[in-house]
Amino acid sequence: MTKYGSFPGARPRRLRTTPAMRRMVAEHRLHPADLILPAFVREGIGEPVPISAMPGVVQHTRDTLRKAAVEAVDAGVAGIMLFGVPEDAKKDAAGTAGTDPDGILQVAIRDVKAEVGDDLVIMSDLCLDEYTDHGHCGVLDAEGRVDNDATLERYAEMAQVQADAGVHVVGPSGMMDGQVGVIRDALDQTGHEDVSVLAYTVKYSSAFFGPFREAVGSSLKGDRKTYQQDPANLRESMRELALDLEEGADMVMVKPAMPYLDVLAKVADAVDVPVAAYQISGEYAMIEAAAEKGWIDRDKAILEALTGIKRAGADMILTYWATEVARGL
Repeated sequence: MTKYGSFPGARPRRLRTTPAMRRMVAEHRLHPADLILPAFVREGIGEPVPISAMPGVVQHTRDTLRKAAVEAVDAGVAGIMLFGVPEDAKKDAAGTAGTDPDGILQVAIRDVKAEVGDDLVIMSDLCLDEYTDHGHCGVLDAEGRVDNDATLERYAEMAQVQADAGVHVVGPSGMMDGQVGVIRDALDQTGHEDVSVLAYTVKYSSAFFGPFREAVGSSLKGDRKTYQQDPANLRESMRELALDLEEGADMVMVKPAMPYLDVLAKVADAVDVPVAAYQISGEYAMIEAAAEKGWIDRDKAILEALTGIKRAGADMILTYWATEVARGL
């Protein structure tokens, strides 16, 4: 043994020596086509309305939404997920504005489709919470509880009007039992066999949704713990996954992303369909707030967070930074 024999022969640091070396051996890479932009469009406004808890994000007018869609296409973003925000006067117990062919979300779908055609995958939030005066994701029974099966009938109607408006993908997010199957049947029976279903398969009852309530003008009082998942549970997520796949989901989603990377990894390992993760409003707000304080490097933190989601198994990431990051990439 030489006097140098005690030094390591295997040196992983050799593959970290230069930016070019690190780039060459990187195991995961972000690409603009991985990214989906969530966007809010609000009825009855003449100028975009900033969302105070989400610096840089706005409730769009119809015109600025069209512009945002064009910018997303130019940056190489894969898709846009649309959320409608109706006038308060149009909210009611059944969420009627959500199934009105001339409701704000359906109008927005037509606007974006007319502007960018098939150059952007147009997705729509299929849920009642934005349109109900009580703020829940479904209709209520006589005791004030969310009625699962009555809500499914409303979701079937929503699927049809969104598909009629020209959407490519519907995203049922209400966490009602059986929602994927009912929506798939409704689409197929109305001649919309080509419209895909992105199932919100794993959606936790999360504190990180806080800023989103402002973004959609939520009327919710109380919580959604009886239908969204308990953050303590993982096996439950796998059961939801099996049911959604059996019912015909084309893609599945985990939401939120960052606090549930373990769940995302397990889902990704278990399926042979595309997997999405939603980097939600609270995740966005934390990074923006910490960066504003000067506590973290904003741009590096954004890329690190997104890379972590990608590494955990996401094929697609819904993020409010989609266009910005895509331009940088």
